[in-house]
Amino acid sequence: MKRAEKEEAVRDLHAKLEQSQATVLVDYRGLKVEALNALRLQLRNSRAEYKVAKNNLIKLAAEGTDAAVLRNYLTGPCALAIGYDDPVTMAKVLIEFAKSNLNLEIKGGVLQGKFISEDDIKSLATLPGREVLLGKLLSVLVSPPTGLVQVFSGIIRKFLYTLKAIQDQKTASSS
Repeated sequence: MKRAEKEEAVRDLHAKLEQSQATVLVDYRGLKVEALNALRLQLRNSRAEYKVAKNNLIKLAAEGTDAAVLRNYLTGPCALAIGYDDPVTMAKVLIEFAKSNLNLEIKGGVLQGKFISEDDIKSLATLPGREVLLGKLLSVLVSPPTGLVQVFSGIIRKFLYTLKAIQDQKTASSS
């Protein structure tokens, strides 16, 4: 790779790391090309990307980004999983892939500027997805007004039952 190509690769990777919500560093030794292509496809479907680059280029690209905390973990063949949208979905894809492909080793990652270990990534993968969490939040927000409506309707219902009982009592006494 010529110097100009390396500089372009560093600029490209730097831009991707700046846009990322989460980045995970993996060791891919022993994985076949078909498996890596399957991982790339799964990550792409979850709005993430799998990028293989030399460690020196990754170090240079990480300067000034949240991914700079990964510098000490760049040993051996490394690749980056860069998530642009939902870090939970990306973590689920990586953990599921690592279960079926034992050669994929998760070294660590970065989430909102802080280093996260493999165990943290596994914990992240157990969380429900963004849509599920938003649905739960919506149900919590809708719950109080719904309860208030039910309380008021109960008061009106009891008042109507009382009126009906008075009407029944008057019709029974007049006959």
